[in-house]
Amino acid sequence: MSAAVGVLIVDEPQDLCPTVRATLEHLPELQTLHEADLAETELDHLVALVFIDARRVGDGLAQIGALKERQPRLRVLAAFQALGGADLGALLAAGTDAVIARSGSPRDLSAAILALAAGQERLSGPHGEPQPESGEALGLTPREAEVLRFLSAGFSNKEVARRLALSVRTVETHRLNLRRKTQTGRLKDLVSLARQLGLAPVLEESRAARH
Repeated sequence: MSAAVGVLIVDEPQDLCPTVRATLEHLPELQTLHEADLAETELDHLVALVFIDARRVGDGLAQIGALKERQPRLRVLAAFQALGGADLGALLAAGTDAVIARSGSPRDLSAAILALAAGQERLSGPHGEPQPESGEALGLTPREAEVLRFLSAGFSNKEVARRLALSVRTVETHRLNLRRKTQTGRLKDLVSLARQLGLAPVLEESRAARH
């Protein structure tokens, strides 16, 4: 990507590692913006890095919705520590394009932003090499993360489809996308990935409800 990517940092937490913002501000490929800049910027690629506070998910959803309404071509990368399935579904409905663990390194966050701006389905490292082993840099969509949460708990495609009100074929498609992005379909790898992404486990009563 030759043109710079405009990056809007939203709801930056006070305890965020200071090197994160410093990295984003000094990379030549990125140009940090303020909300007031959105209406006037001539940059072709715009990404909002929205930090989601698990205690105030509703605030993050409102921010995403407002930003998308003001700038429809803005792509949204949501960074979080841990979210449940309902929250992931709400992020999807609000217009989130990809999710990433907040614990990702500045390099992971930068790579995610650049890949999202370029329309890539799979995120890569700074030199373009794939990093399937890193759950923090996979660029899963909120729906894929939601499906992963159930698959990692041992639910079948049919059970996932019923609980998320999706068709079995749609779940199968998401599962294929997860396999392509992670290069694995083994249950233990899915469990490990879900933990890396901080996805809240399926509650025991939800598991019991299957029977």
